[in-house]
Amino acid sequence: AHAAHACEQDERVRVVVLAGRGKAFCAGADLGWMRKTATYSEADNLRDAQALASMLHTLYRLKKPTIARVHGAAYAGGMGLACTCDVIVAEPDADFCLSEVKIGLIPSTISPYIVRALGAHQSRRYMLSGERMSAADGYRLGFVHELSERGGIDDAVRRIARAFLCAGPTAVATTKTLLDWVAEEAITADVMNETALRIASVRASPEGREGIAAFLEKRAPDWIGDNAETY
Repeated sequence: AHAAHACEQDERVRVVVLAGRGKAFCAGADLGWMRKTATYSEADNLRDAQALASMLHTLYRLKKPTIARVHGAAYAGGMGLACTCDVIVAEPDADFCLSEVKIGLIPSTISPYIVRALGAHQSRRYMLSGERMSAADGYRLGFVHELSERGGIDDAVRRIARAFLCAGPTAVATTKTLLDWVAEEAITADVMNETALRIASVRASPEGREGIAAFLEKRAPDWIGDNAETY
């Protein structure tokens, strides 16, 4: 959030590119953080979820155009981060996944951005099943704006960034505000708080705790039957 605020205030910054280091854009929650939150109370979880909701909203409300440069995995919160951006550019080997339900959680704080980017109908499939979505499938569904050639993602990002740079910065900022205003429902403080409340409750529930424990212990959670396919 601090970096986003800095970009907002710096007049030299015209386009913001969100990218990951290493093998993935963002593979989801940090394992150390998950171990820490496994013992959180509902109140602790609420504070944590509210902070995440605030950060996502800050990225989403940036008045400057934003591009998600996605390579490798964009899972759970990582997919949510991509969805806060105006444009998603993905490499052919990128894939997306809302895996929360597989460990007894819900993609709550990221859900407003997922539904806006993916659409309500497709969101039902991927949020409820935890299936992986390839970059090619994402492009076919209109979720990924541009599917780059292998090794060509930076060229694709630069080309789109140049297009943004050709537009008037005030016009772009005003248009972003307009787009948010005409959307089906504004992401208000009440919506943000409700999503934070829901994930806090689920994280602190028996199923949520079992799911996190199973994930950390690299075993199937107790609601997976003997004949069920896990992942």
